[in-house]
Amino acid sequence: MSAAGEEQISYWELIRNGILKENTIFRLALSLCPAIAVTNNLKNGFFMGVAVVVVQVMVNLTISAMRNFIHPRIRLPIFMLVISGWVTIVNLVMDAAVPDVYKDVGLYIQLIVAFASILARAEMFASKNSVTPSVFDGIGMGTGFFIALMIISFFREVVGKGQVWGIPIIDAKPLLILILPAGGFFAVGILMAAFNWMYAKYFSSGGHSH
Repeated sequence: MSAAGEEQISYWELIRNGILKENTIFRLALSLCPAIAVTNNLKNGFFMGVAVVVVQVMVNLTISAMRNFIHPRIRLPIFMLVISGWVTIVNLVMDAAVPDVYKDVGLYIQLIVAFASILARAEMFASKNSVTPSVFDGIGMGTGFFIALMIISFFREVVGKGQVWGIPIIDAKPLLILILPAGGFFAVGILMAAFNWMYAKYFSSGGHSH
């Protein structure tokens, strides 16, 4: 197999890892605050997920590009400055581009600065690897977070409101508790259990399908 082929496989593995093995919400149970706060409808979950993907990728890219110039003793403050810089850019762009959504999710966009998952990838991966794999790692981790938010948002909006993206699709009486914070915890718990069952059965190295 060629070196290029090996690189492609490793990049795909980085993306697969972020979506499945180290999914921020369903596998690592990190950043659950926005997963519950902004997922009462699909539209908010979508834009929050996009914001996290952009920040994760750009932080990884920036930290990787700067890694040879960052003194180890001050690396964490530097990482936080980079993260806060990209969060500020995404925050301003979203405020200008989708102000109606920003009213609901703006506070949580700003809280991306404190996401353990983004700082962890900067420390564990981007600061130790070159730019290209770091970007793919960011794509994988960000996409995993995005997919989790979309699943949670879809489930809560359909069951809790009978809608998708604000469009009514079900005539039956919805379970309104699912769009409340308590229902958010309930929904995340159910979906986390389902995701981990599927991961163990179909995707883990020891898993097998029947």
